[in-house]
Formats: sequence, C-alpha cells, structure tokens
Amino acid sequence: MTNTIETTTTISEAAAIENGAVLFVPLNKLKKSPKNARKTPHSDAHIEALAASIAAKGMLQNLVVEPETDAEGEPTGSYFVTIGEGRRLAQLLRVKRKQIKKTEAIRCVLDIENDAAEISLDENVTRESMSPADQFERFRELSERRGWGAEEIAARFGVSAHVVKQRLRLGAVSPKLMQVYRDGGLALDQLMAFAITEDHDRQEQVYENLSWNREPSTIRRDLTKMNVAATDRRAIFVGADTYAEAGGTIIRDLFTEDRGGYFEDAALLDRLVIEKLDGIAEAVKAGEGWKWAGVHIDYPHGNGLRRTYPHPVELSEEDEAAYAAAQAEYDALTEQYDSAEELPDDVDQRFGELEAEIERIDVLRHAYDADEVACGGVFVILSHDGEARIERGFIRAEDEKPVDDADGEGGSVFDGVRVNSDGAIIEDRERDGDGNPVSALETEDDDVGDAGKPLSDLLIRDLTSHRTLGLRLALGEQPDMALIAVTHALAAQTFYRGVDAACLEIRPTSNYLASHADGIEDTAAGKALADRHAGWAADMPRDVADLWGFVAGLDHASIMALFAHCASLTVNAVKQPWERKPHAHATADKLATAVVLDMTAHWTPTVLTYLGRVTKAHILAAVREAVSDEAAERIAGMKKTEMADAAEQLLAGTGWLPAVMRTVRPAWLDGQDGDAFQIAAE
Repeated sequence: MTNTIETTTTISEAAAIENGAVLFVPLNKLKKSPKNARKTPHSDAHIEALAASIAAKGMLQNLVVEPETDAEGEPTGSYFVTIGEGRRLAQLLRVKRKQIKKTEAIRCVLDIENDAAEISLDENVTRESMSPADQFERFRELSERRGWGAEEIAARFGVSAHVVKQRLRLGAVSPKLMQVYRDGGLALDQLMAFAITEDHDRQEQVYENLSWNREPSTIRRDLTKMNVAATDRRAIFVGADTYAEAGGTIIRDLFTEDRGGYFEDAALLDRLVIEKLDGIAEAVKAGEGWKWAGVHIDYPHGNGLRRTYPHPVELSEEDEAAYAAAQAEYDALTEQYDSAEELPDDVDQRFGELEAEIERIDVLRHAYDADEVACGGVFVILSHDGEARIERGFIRAEDEKPVDDADGEGGSVFDGVRVNSDGAIIEDRERDGDGNPVSALETEDDDVGDAGKPLSDLLIRDLTSHRTLGLRLALGEQPDMALIAVTHALAAQTFYRGVDAACLEIRPTSNYLASHADGIEDTAAGKALADRHAGWAADMPRDVADLWGFVAGLDHASIMALFAHCASLTVNAVKQPWERKPHAHATADKLATAVVLDMTAHWTPTVLTYLGRVTKAHILAAVREAVSDEAAERIAGMKKTEMADAAEQLLAGTGWLPAVMRTVRPAWLDGQDGDAFQIAAE
C-alpha cells in the first residue's frame, strides 16, 4: 500500500520516506530538475493550456520528484521535478494570476530508485500523441454531450475559442473522409478544405470526383461552386443581415480568410436582388414619370431599343441666381483659404454644401423631353461594385412615333416597288395589271402633254444612279467634305439607331465588351467612354434631319473629335478561340502602337483580374519578370491563394502587363521617356 504524506516533510523525515510515496509538497519547494531530458522550453501556449486544464479539472497526473540534496548529500527540503515540469510551470502561472498561493500543496510521487535522467527521457520518448482525428471527434462529442459552447470549452482547455471552433468543424467532417484522413489518404489542409461545409453527402461527392489535382483550393472551389461568395456584387447589394433574415445560410471557412463566407442559397439571393431592384425601379418610375422600368441583374445588351439622351435646357431665373451665388461664394472661400494647410470644420462643411448645390443645379441644365419620358423607360441593373445602376431613356418599338415618308407619300419602296406597312403593293398608274412596272418607252406616247404626271419608279432609279455616280466622283475630290459626310453617316447610326438618315452605306458595328469581360463597363476606362458618349449625345440635335447642319457647322477640331469618337466605338480587338482573324489582330497591334496605348493606365494585375485566374507558374513568371528572381523564390512555396495575394502586392506599381496587353514601343518615342513601355517593350 502506498504511503501518503500530507504535510511538509523535514530533512530527516524525507530520508525515511519509502520509494513511490505520495507527497504534498508546497509549490515553492518544487524546482526544475537539472536532469530533465527536455532542454527546449515549453511554449507559452502549452503552459496556458495546462493552466486552464488544471484550473477546470485539477491535477490529473502527479508530478514525479526526487529530493534535492546539498553538497554533503543531505536533503534540503526541496524537490526536483523529474516528470511534470510543464505542470509545475502551469501552477506557477496560476500563482502569478493570483489563482493560488505560492505555498499551494502539489501532489507528487517520490522516485528515488530510477535514474532521473532516464525516466525523464522515457516520459517524452515512449509517449504517443493522440491522433488529430480522435481529438477532433472527441471535441465534437464533448460539445454535443455536455452542451458546451466554444468559449466554455476554450476556457477549460486553455486555447482560443477560434481554435475550438476549428476542431469542432473538423470533427463534423464525414466519418468516411475522417477515416481516409486517419489512413493517410488526406492531408490536414485537405481535411480543412472539406470542413467548409457540414454537408456529408456533398463532401463525399466532391471527394469521389477529385482528379489528380487535390489542392485545398480546388476542394474549396468545388464545394462552393453552387454558392455565392460574400464578395460577389449580389451579396454586397443585398447584405448579409437581409439575406439571413430571409432564411439564408452563410457558410464560413474557419481555416482561411474567406472575406465574409459564402451565401449558400443562390436562388434566394437572386430573388432578394430582384426585389430590391424592383423597389428602386418603382421609385424612379414614379418620381420621374417614365412609362416603364425594367429590372435586370445584368445589363440587357443587345436589347434593340433606341436610346435618347437628355438635351440642354435653359435654367429658370431662380436656379441661375442660385447657381451664381453658390459659385461666387465658393470662389471667395477658395481665394480666402487658398494658402491654408487645413480648413476649419465649419468652412470645410460649407465647401461641401456649396459643391452639392452647384452639382444639383448643373444636373438641371440637361433634361429629357417630356414626350420621351412619357413613352420611354429605364433599366435598373446591378453594377459590378454591388450598387444599383440606372440607365434612362430607352424607347420600345411599339412606343416609337411613326416617321413620315420624306417624299410625302405613304409606304416604303423596295426594288422599285412601293408597299404599305403590311407589305401590300400600292398601285399607281405606272404598273400594269400584273403589278409589273411599265417601261418609259411603253408609255411615252400616252404621256404627251401631261406634265403633272409623276416620273416612273424605273426612271427615277435610272436618274438617281447617275446622280450617285456624280456624287461619288465629286466627293472623292473633296476630302474635307468627305470627312463631314462620313462623320454624319457614323453619327446618324451611332446616335439615331433605326433611322436611315445617311446616304453613305457605311455600317458601323460595336461589339458589346461586357459579354466578354464581366464588369468592364464599371471600370474607370468604361465610365470615361460612357461619359464621352453621353456628352456627344446630349449635343446631338433632336431631329435627325438637322444632323447634317449640325455636323457641317462644327469647327474642324470638333468634327475630328466626333469622327474619332464614332470610329472608336467600332474597334474590336477581342480574341476568341473560335475566330481566325490574324490580319485583324495584327492591325489592332499596329493601331495600339500608333495611338501609343498604355494599358497600365487602365488595368492592374490583381487576384480578381489576373493572378487568381492563372497557374502558379504564370504568377511566378510575372513576379520574376517585374520584380526579381529572389522575390519569386520567396513566394514559390506558398499555396495558390496566398501566392496570388502576395504577388498582387509585389506587382503593384511595377507597370507589369501580360504579353497579350503589351504595346510595341513606337519608333518616334526613342530617346524620350518611355517608362510606360519599359516592361511591355519587346
């Protein structure tokens, strides 16, 4: 039977205690054994965990000690801790935190027979740690059986609540995959990837369909491809709170930076987006008086509708006076505080108020015609950054006003045959009973003396053909007038779609780039082009019949600017895998060189635009080219996601571009500052 001594021993008593006795030794009488096999200090986290465990559950294991002796071999009354140094340090931490006294009696087992150095080594060598899989499952069982939350479990085991949540989530992985992990078929980071969802069927389905690529990022992507990332524009627009209130669930990845998680129910999210857009559309329709308002998540490209733009209008005397007063005060404040390093709060606030007033009145300088609003509509769509975008001024075909025939006669003419709106032939005196045109020779004798009779369609076609030939000859000899005519033709079809107002058979087409690159219209370059187009549209005459006079009346610089804008909308340098247009793409490269295109002003390599969409080899090649070989080596061992994030920071400000976006340096730039072409140069 083991002896138990519950009081502090004296030196003489200690010598009489037999081996294996249980002692209760004051904590301040316990020391680290110089024979302890562990020379590497215990980590702070380990000591924290032991202290928490002891505080919650007591000392579950005795310390093993041997008496300390002096130079003469006599016991000093203190003891060396042969086994349990970590628990001794944990108790000292509890003393520091005033949870116990330094004289707290610690239960120990005396060992005076075994070699202290050997048993210390044995304690560390022969011990086998619990399998992580068992640990994860036991944590899960503990939570379910005792009903403890992550915070309570964390306090009892001396770890953070986040660590407990991670272990609980890992413990919830499919038992089938947990066994694969036990057997070595999955690494821990792969198991973590599967833990992003608690759907066992989904986990097992993704596991069964894995190919050679078992990267954690691939597993996460496959598990969440039916979900919507919290960074998606739809999620940003609706918001996590609204989605959750509607019954939606957000999946969180506890092992990586998930930027807000994943919205599990994509259909619910789309419904909430449409409902919110509907509310905005109804408010715009009611507040501005439009006939209709359409709601779309994506912009309805190729809608076929004619679009009108606001036209310049005169301000009321009241608005003119308010504008002049606001501008005068703004200018006075600007002059007064021009040299000030920092504006007083009240002055800064006043500047904001004046800017808002000036902007409000500026908006009133352009307005849609009342009849356009009455028959037109708006599209309310979701922009790339998760904000509602309102596009106004669209006219449906059924709401178009009928256009009178320029000749004052009803119907239209196709190949010399005049038909009405239903396609039926309109009879006239120049057709026989079969509807065929009668030649001028056949009716020449009958027409004598009838000067009021209209010319036949056949003759008109003949005469206008000669006139067309004359126009071609004359226009080819007058470049300035040719510029006006071409600009008129381009502008007529760019700003007055659906109306044949040009006699030049030039048909500009403009490829919708948003169908190839999501969100491109919301970039700085996309907005700049849209603003330029809207500016010209606002200046266009309301009636296309007045367009020629408008174009002809422009000064040369303005004609060239309008011509350049219309021509620019027809550029198409998009490369598609099914197209074979080598000469067109070569010309696009020459055009880029000619206009000194610098794509670094419009595009930056980020995780979203490039780095997250290419292989690790491409990422390293970019960093190696733009920064250095050393920088590429530093990130070479990272996972794909972390590598892309690191590369984005390394490439920032370098001006690096993928080869497909680079511009060959123009020859005339040689000798000048060509930083924009430094990396792009071939």
